[in-house]
Amino acid sequence: MSGVAAALPEMLGRLKLTAMRDRLDSLLDDAARREMTLPETLTLLCEAEVAHREQRRIQMGLGIAKFPFVRTLESFDFAAQPSLDPKQIRDLSVCRWVANGDTLLIQGPPGVGKTHLSVAIGREAIRNGYSVLFTPAMALITALMKGQAEGRLEEKLIRYAKPKLLIIDELGYLPLEPQAAHLFSLWSAAATSVAACWSPAIAASASGA
Repeated sequence: MSGVAAALPEMLGRLKLTAMRDRLDSLLDDAARREMTLPETLTLLCEAEVAHREQRRIQMGLGIAKFPFVRTLESFDFAAQPSLDPKQIRDLSVCRWVANGDTLLIQGPPGVGKTHLSVAIGREAIRNGYSVLFTPAMALITALMKGQAEGRLEEKLIRYAKPKLLIIDELGYLPLEPQAAHLFSLWSAAATSVAACWSPAIAASASGA
């Protein structure tokens, strides 16, 4: 290997092209076997770097989102929920509604897969480039009330309004007292997109209906 070629990994490292650097030999061997032209070889190297960075971005986003478990649209049993339109769910997973700052309400009785769908759609939102945070409704209200008591309410409101998509689970299980309802309304005024899981029967029971 010439002196110039030997210095290439170091230069790639300084440019923070780490995937390209770490896979340089195998990628160049692949390009040689396929008799690629120089532009084709450069494209191959760049594709490896882009794929690596995209995967790292997704993994970081999944970590920040704090999903309680891994659920995907592919693993959802649509046959068990015939009232759901798989095409509509897949359309929602493209997340145009997130880009528009709209709200998605996933409604149904306990045990029908609302949380599964919310997590699956949240994962797709991350793949589509949006920041996501998952939280149970009680945890959200508790954090806001604690923030108010400590004089840090604005900080908490900013934290929960910062993600492009906030997923609120078990909203129907939450009986809101007047103060909690007020804090929730303050947060919702600052929020962007929301996906909420709502159980009407539970909510009605909690409210005394």
